Amino acid sequence: MTKNYAYPLDSTWSTDDLSSVLSFLNRVEDAYESKVDVDKLLDSYKAFKQVVKSKAQEKQIDREFEQSSGYSTYRAVQAARAKGKGTISLGK
Repeated sequence: MTKNYAYPLDSTWSTDDLSSVLSFLNRVEDAYESKVDVDKLLDSYKAFKQVVKSKAQEKQIDREFEQSSGYSTYRAVQAARAKGKGTISLGK
C-alpha cells in the first residue's frame, strides 16, 4: 500500500506527544507491511495511551487511521497481546 494518507493527529499535542502517537502508528504500519516485535508494539501503545487517555478518542483515531490507511490499531494491539512474545505480521 502506498503511504499517501494522513495521520489522525491533534494540533494541540506537544512535539513529544506527536512523537509517541506517530511511533505507535508506525509500529502498526510495520505489523501490516512486514512484521513488528510484539514488545515494541505494546511499548509504543503504552506511550500512545499516555497521550490519548480516553477510549472514545482512541477509537476515533483507530477509525480515521483505518479509513485512510486500511490498518487497524485495535487489531494490531489485540494480535500482539494474543501472541505475547516474538513478532506479528498482519499482512494480507
